[in-house]
Amino acid sequence: MHQAAYAGTYTTVAKSLHWLMAALLLGLLGLGFYMADLPLSPDKLQLYAWHKWVGVTVFALLWLRLAWRITHRPPPYPASMSRVLQRVAHIGHWALYGLMLAIPLTGWLMSSAKGFQTVWWGLWPIPDLLGKDKALGHSLQELHEALNWLLLVLIGGHAAAALKHHWIDRDDILQRMLPQGKTHD
Repeated sequence: MHQAAYAGTYTTVAKSLHWLMAALLLGLLGLGFYMADLPLSPDKLQLYAWHKWVGVTVFALLWLRLAWRITHRPPPYPASMSRVLQRVAHIGHWALYGLMLAIPLTGWLMSSAKGFQTVWWGLWPIPDLLGKDKALGHSLQELHEALNWLLLVLIGGHAAAALKHHWIDRDDILQRMLPQGKTHD
């Protein structure tokens, strides 16, 4: 496993993937919540296509991010952070990764069950994982929505924890993930 020479911050690649995925996920959440209640129209279908295209892209980026995380150990938590809080943070990070995996999978399964194949960027057909099943498609839609609400809550907790570390604990947890912060590569 790669050991960084400077253990106080994240690599440029880790930071780039973090912020790119954060922007894409927040965009996907906003678009998903917006388009869900729109009446059926060509515009709504186009928004769904864009949502699925970006969702597949984020799903692919997740695998790159996981590979990077596994091969490039993140910096240790500050010594001032209790073992319990370190464990909670660790679980929270892996819960975020789990949701970034589960949400696109439920979307893919939902699209398959509803009979709407995804054609990535309008060019590459993604195979359906299930046969058409209206009831299953509805159940998967509800699961997809619930997981997105959970993701939104976890993102809020993640951001709140980072701000707490910066403003209250006054440690470098937030600073070492900011784009302009010192990096090791």
